Amino acid sequence: MKLFVGLGNPGPEYASNRHNVGFMAVERIAARAQFPPFRAKFRGRWSEGLLDGEKVAILEPTTYMNASGHAVAAAVRFFGLPLGDVIVFHDELDLAPGKVRVKLGGGVAGHNGLRSIRDCLGSAEFKRVRIGIGHPGQKEKVIAHVLSDFAKSERPWLERLLDAIAEAAPLLARGDDSGFMNKVVLLTRAEEEGRSAGRARGPAPGAAD
Repeated sequence: MKLFVGLGNPGPEYASNRHNVGFMAVERIAARAQFPPFRAKFRGRWSEGLLDGEKVAILEPTTYMNASGHAVAAAVRFFGLPLGDVIVFHDELDLAPGKVRVKLGGGVAGHNGLRSIRDCLGSAEFKRVRIGIGHPGQKEKVIAHVLSDFAKSERPWLERLLDAIAEAAPLLARGDDSGFMNKVVLLTRAEEEGRSAGRARGPAPGAAD
């Protein structure tokens, strides 16, 4: 079984924050794969199902970001999961908006959710799906940046990206990290090229003004 963990803060006031893009990603995966409704479990919201025959559980810690590790550790210990089967979806300041990278282990780069997971598991050797939100340019602006909502102008690329992550997720469940990243790139690029071509063609003949 693979454990997909989305990071974010619980509550409607945080739902559209950049810091909650991990929640957004796993929720889109669950919706596309028609997983059962989330229920309370392991100090979080939990659902499980199959992605192309691979059993996957999804966990959204409801402990707030800084204590995410307590929920993750409870699930890992209950199922006896190896850390390589734990895949954490989170926002990444050091990637341009819309970029996605998969990484195994490494530092936590000041991300409090990752730090909590590392501390509670006793190791940082879990996988991360790093979802780029861009850096505001100045250190003192970081907190306001991650805790602010995605702008209206960002929603088109965000929706394309979440859809691409959900469509490519079975590859991630099978352990094909490179295949997952490549498919996300191809899907987002194809949709953007299609939109650009449509704009270049202009309205169809006979379309209303």
